[in-house]
Amino acid sequence: METETLEFVEQTPEVLQRKLYFLLEQLQDMARELPPKYQMRVPIELLSGLANCLLNDTVFEIVKGLMEIQHVTEKHLFQQRLQVISKHTWEIQNMANSTPNIEELELQRTILQRRHKEELKQTDMKLVIQLDQKVSDQQVTLEKAGVPGFFVTNKPIEVKVQMYLLDFILRLSKMDIP
Repeated sequence: METETLEFVEQTPEVLQRKLYFLLEQLQDMARELPPKYQMRVPIELLSGLANCLLNDTVFEIVKGLMEIQHVTEKHLFQQRLQVISKHTWEIQNMANSTPNIEELELQRTILQRRHKEELKQTDMKLVIQLDQKVSDQQVTLEKAGVPGFFVTNKPIEVKVQMYLLDFILRLSKMDIP
């Protein structure tokens, strides 16, 4: 049985400096691609702090983990919505099969469709609240991890900036960083 050995590579100050400059340069390039109203919300100080934070691979791992959790959550919520729609379809079919009178059938269908529309609206609102909670959980996690730019907010422009920062981190995680 072979044993794996983990090789610890000590990063010299020169290596860390080169890595920091690379990360900062990449972040600046990414920030330049943003629409102007977001560029001004991503100052060099924020990018510098983020680059410094990314010297340690921990943040990359945290973001990947949060992304996986989000995908699982989104799939689960989508399944919940599909179940409600499936139930509605079944109710309409069941009603159609059990109502012989065409006029009564149309009236019942209209009533049922109104109820279904309202029920689906309520379901969607609950799902959005759960997604908002997931965003808040992610913000808390990243803030506690010390990632610059992350704090709990529900202001759309600030959330959008955080989404851009997450995108930057994910893009950097896929790069070969010197």
